Amino acid sequence: MIDTMSVPNGWVCLYPQDNRVIEDNGAIDPTVMMSLDNRGLAYADGFFTTMGVIDGLILWSDYHYQRLVSHANALQLNINSEELLAVLQLYAQQLQQGMLKLVVTRATQDVRGYGYTPSANGSDCEMWLKAATMRVTTALQLSLPDGSLVPIQPSASAICLSSQIACLPPPLAGLKSLSRLDNVLASGELQRIKAEPLASELASKLSEGLLRDMSGQWVEGTMSNVFYQLAESPLSESETTSSAHEDNENYLTTGQWYTPSMTQSGVAGVMRQVIIDALSTTEYPVVIRSLQDEDLPKLTQLFFCNALRGIMPMNNLTLLSGEVVDFQSV
Repeated sequence: MIDTMSVPNGWVCLYPQDNRVIEDNGAIDPTVMMSLDNRGLAYADGFFTTMGVIDGLILWSDYHYQRLVSHANALQLNINSEELLAVLQLYAQQLQQGMLKLVVTRATQDVRGYGYTPSANGSDCEMWLKAATMRVTTALQLSLPDGSLVPIQPSASAICLSSQIACLPPPLAGLKSLSRLDNVLASGELQRIKAEPLASELASKLSEGLLRDMSGQWVEGTMSNVFYQLAESPLSESETTSSAHEDNENYLTTGQWYTPSMTQSGVAGVMRQVIIDALSTTEYPVVIRSLQDEDLPKLTQLFFCNALRGIMPMNNLTLLSGEVVDFQSV
């Protein structure tokens, strides 16, 4: 796996080393063109993870490490996760502020078609990385119960989309695999709604769409996981005496939060797990609970989250019927 002294533009090949180009002056240029035989391109045989970087450090690096380990095991890929994370951290130090996107695919196989050899060679992989300078933090930071900080975005609006995502078998459900065509189509639907010439003022403020899977359960956003509260949820003592949502300080620790299961569809995101773990020792640990059509009018709070944008609270949700469910202000 390559060392890095600077952050290159575009995609670089971290592995295998023989993919790198040796320039006339003897320098190593890690930027190469991906082969059209790449199995990620041909069969979506691989996974990816997107990491925020602040002050030269990968946010939630322990959770990204667990993703490397779990996805390598699930897809039977030979990855030295500790070594890979160390290389990613070198890039983060050079980047300082921005995003790292890692794509891991199974190496090209001699076997024709979908199959791969049941050997060490069959588990070999290619690793590709893209670094991008971008703003990761926001003006507001939310303190988790363990004292760590997570970005919280300005409140926005969400809409239920008609697009649906696939239900997957146990080895694939919850993985951030390269097979994301259902999310691509759903994101396209959201962008079309936002771009309609006669879009309402509400539609112009849309930032995310809520998605069902093929079983009809509402599971996640187009690029994020979702957490919600219901009208019948228990209230903490502080909420019974005052408005618990006058500021962001106790946003996560007041009332019961739920999040849908990832056992048959969706992506078990890094930020989702960070929040579940952070609230696990509080008065109201997160409850894994399906989100059904009949629950939507009863929602009192809703936020989406991902590892780059942190928490994205919603002011309201537009249902498929056109009805708008308003939430308590954050």
